[in-house]
Amino acid sequence: MPIQAPIPDRTPRLQLRRITKRYPGCLANDAIDLTIAPGEIHALLGENGAGKSTLMKIIYGVTQADTGEMIWQGQQVVMRNPGQARELGIGMVFQHFSLFETLSVAQNIALAMGGASGTPKQLEPKIREVSRRYGMALEPERLVHSLSIGERQRVEIIRCLMQDIKLLILDEPTSVLTPQEADDLFVTLRRLAAEGCSVLFISHKLGEVRALCHSATVLRGGRVAGHCIPAECSDQQLARLMVGEAAELMTDYPKVEGGDVFLDVSGLSWTNPDPFGCSLKDLDLAVRCGEIVGIAGVAGNGQDELLALLSGEERLRRSDRDIIRFSAQPVAHLRPDARRKLGLAFVPAERLGHGAVPDLSLADNALLTAFQQGLVSNGLIQRGKVEALAEEIIRRFGVKTPDTQTPARSLSGGNLQKFILGREILQRPKLLVAAHPTWGVDVGAAAVIHRALINLRDAGAAILVISEDLDELFQISDRLGALCGGRLSPLRPTADTRLIDVGGWMAGQFDASSSPAPATV
Repeated sequence: MPIQAPIPDRTPRLQLRRITKRYPGCLANDAIDLTIAPGEIHALLGENGAGKSTLMKIIYGVTQADTGEMIWQGQQVVMRNPGQARELGIGMVFQHFSLFETLSVAQNIALAMGGASGTPKQLEPKIREVSRRYGMALEPERLVHSLSIGERQRVEIIRCLMQDIKLLILDEPTSVLTPQEADDLFVTLRRLAAEGCSVLFISHKLGEVRALCHSATVLRGGRVAGHCIPAECSDQQLARLMVGEAAELMTDYPKVEGGDVFLDVSGLSWTNPDPFGCSLKDLDLAVRCGEIVGIAGVAGNGQDELLALLSGEERLRRSDRDIIRFSAQPVAHLRPDARRKLGLAFVPAERLGHGAVPDLSLADNALLTAFQQGLVSNGLIQRGKVEALAEEIIRRFGVKTPDTQTPARSLSGGNLQKFILGREILQRPKLLVAAHPTWGVDVGAAAVIHRALINLRDAGAAILVISEDLDELFQISDRLGALCGGRLSPLRPTADTRLIDVGGWMAGQFDASSSPAPATV
């Protein structure tokens, strides 16, 4: 669809003038100027840690600038809190979710919209209608803690779309959406823009930016590095503006066959006690040493359940222990620490709270899963070794942080992801299970992560990647499959698989009875 020019208006919707924000050891925003017109879809680009999220939080009132001015529809304002921002007509979808897990979808949305919008029960019909209209199905009565990561993202988006907004801020909104869901969202955003709503759009998916956005501002190191019209740029040109050098950002990695089977899942059926969850049905899966197997699928189709059963967070009965095996050894009954001793490393889908403890330092977060790597002796923590490991992760994976004592929550999403993945890879696992390894990560960081996964594969590890980014799966996977309704499609060599094939599997268009048995050597 051609990108239409924004609605002409002499008064900008939003102007930022020399916005500056400093944190201890970090100048997050350095005299930033930004102007957004009514009806404009404006992209904000930059590496992880470039200052994008901080700037968005200043606009939304989550934090306040140290110096600078904010002009809203011609009037200077001081945004003191998100409630004031919402009253002015500003809505924001955060990269890290801001939901109460023990409340329902409707209760969360009601809290965000205020008492005048009605009770949660009164909002339920509108939630269903809006979610259907935008192709993001939600059940309003479901508790948030029972939702997958993709479904939680939908709550954030629907919560904003139900408000009468004049500026919609989207921080990586499509990270966990399927291509069709993203297309549906773009239709909505274009309609909102045509009606005069402004959109501030952060995404590391450069194809999205080029297809959707009228203009873009690029941040680098907390400062404005340049402006461009995305539709007139290639992905490589946008990448150069963001990271300075785009060489090898989209490497075409060779495909391999792998060796002996390390992870062997045979006939896994598991009934989810959560009535809103997904049960697994007769699932067969084999991952060989020295290969990457990619699993696609729409959120909520069994990914979380499979991850929990592989990591040991959910266990089967001892009588069913043979259903999951590591190098022919039964593990389905073992706890996570016992599985780690056998060579498992695990990167969960949710960074904060699951992959890392937000208030702990990076050094302490390194210790959490690597304590079996000689970091504890006779019950005593070897602080020197812990610090050395954290420093090595930061150095080798390019994590932008002042030091190892920085709390995990203070890192940008992409830098925290690099730290978590580096922590797991440096344990030299025999099996790495990674969920959404580059969710919310810029092109430069994604290249670092992909190269690290390929190097681990080439060192002989078995790797299982569960992701909703089909481009990523085709780029790094040696074999591909998809989950739908708790069933797993056939696994095929990536070189012999088309995008349309995976799309069909994601919609359940496969015959489980014809799926080949897991390959063995």
